[in-house]
Amino acid sequence: MSTDYQQAREALGTRLRELRVSGPAGRLTGTALARRLDWPRSKVSKLENGRQTATPEDLKAWAEATGRPEAYDELENRLRGFESHIRSWRRQLAAGHRPVQENWNAEVSRSTVIHAWEEAVVPGMVQTADYARHVFTRYAELQNSVRDTEAAVRARIKHQGWLYEPGRKLHVLVWEAALHARVCPPSVLAAQLDRLAGVIGMDTVELGVIPLGAPLKVPAANGFWILDERLVVTEDWHAELWLDDADSVALYSRVWTTLRESAVFGDDARNVITRVRQNPGG
Repeated sequence: MSTDYQQAREALGTRLRELRVSGPAGRLTGTALARRLDWPRSKVSKLENGRQTATPEDLKAWAEATGRPEAYDELENRLRGFESHIRSWRRQLAAGHRPVQENWNAEVSRSTVIHAWEEAVVPGMVQTADYARHVFTRYAELQNSVRDTEAAVRARIKHQGWLYEPGRKLHVLVWEAALHARVCPPSVLAAQLDRLAGVIGMDTVELGVIPLGAPLKVPAANGFWILDERLVVTEDWHAELWLDDADSVALYSRVWTTLRESAVFGDDARNVITRVRQNPGG
């Protein structure tokens, strides 16, 4: 967990403690507040000491129980401020993949130009339904999350309509390793590679492939997406990072530009895809 994130969580805990000890009805002990909320006493302690992340529901209940319901908006803004940077998969997937996908779709719909890098999977914006189905299934198994695979697939395919809207542009780089990755049966992967080759030449898509043998000026680390130079979304096994500060956006833009120098485009990119399609094990 990042230092900035933890400091923000501790600051929120300090504010929660202030509300508890200075409510209009007088000081509440932690035990009394826990009893009033029907919570374990340990939960009050963890929230106040920054050892547990509050939910919006927790904050609303806390504000009301301490006699300060008007403080909820302030508390929620604090939570939104640091949760916008680290969004745990455990909490995001509590209701399944579909809400996560729809939240992503909303950000995409606000965007005009997207720069993407994927090193391990074919990017979601150009996935087939069958390929997406296997990706969602594997992640649901890993995270032990709600199985709403078909709804998630529909949401993912729906947002691909963005590619057919005038004025949009997707600049996407894919490492050749992603074209070989058997996250699905061979027949599904073959169809996915056909789909990928098919987007080459679209006026709204610039697809670059970095061959496995190409020299890299930076390591092929985690995938990421840059939306309109205002937001970067990247992910790790435990969480997504949503970064909107100018320094982070600029850094990821430099990484993308550096990776692009190793990529091939147009017919050369199609040739790499075709070679993998014809000899997936080679």
